[in-house]
Amino acid sequence: MRHEGTSEFLQITNPHEMPSDLRREVIECWVTVTNAGGAAGFPFPPVTFDQVAGAADQLIADLAPQRSRLLLACVDGMLAGWLNIRRDVNPLIAHWGTVHHVQTHTGFRGKGIGAALMHCVRRLAREEMGLEQLHLAARGGVGLEDFYGRLGWQEIGRWPGALRLAPGDDRDEILMALKL
Repeated sequence: MRHEGTSEFLQITNPHEMPSDLRREVIECWVTVTNAGGAAGFPFPPVTFDQVAGAADQLIADLAPQRSRLLLACVDGMLAGWLNIRRDVNPLIAHWGTVHHVQTHTGFRGKGIGAALMHCVRRLAREEMGLEQLHLAARGGVGLEDFYGRLGWQEIGRWPGALRLAPGDDRDEILMALKL
C-alpha cells in the first residue's frame, strides 16, 4: 500500500469474531462511502447508520470460513477499507467465489488500499479457500472496470441498463472474472 503508517489485514470468518467497535467502523465506512457516491450496495444516498446496520448485521451473521469472509484493511488501527468474499457450497460452482462490497474509506482514497485489498483477497481465495476463480459485478459509468482491469480482472459481460440510479440514469452492471 502507498500510505504512511502501519497497515494490517484482518480476516473475520465467524460472527463471534467481530468486535462491536469494528462492526461500528464497518458500518460507518459503508455509510461514508455510499453517501460520497460509492457503488457500495445502497443505490440511493443518503443512507443512515441504522439503514446500513441491518445489511451489515446480516452480512456478519452469514460469515463462515468456507462460505463467507470479511477482509479488512486497517492503517494505524483505523479501518481503511473492506470487502466480502463469498462462495456457494454447491459442488457445481464451489470452485469459484464472488467479491462484494469493495470499499475504501474516503479518508484513505488514492493510497492503494483498494488495490491492496484486491491483491490480498486473491491470495486468500486461492490459498485459504481453495478457489480457482473470482467473480464480481461493478457499476458502469464510474471507471471501476478500469480499476479492476489494471489488477488482472477481465470483463466477461454486461447487463445493459440493469441499474437504475435515477430516472434517465440507467447504468450497466459490468461482470468481471479473475482466474486464480
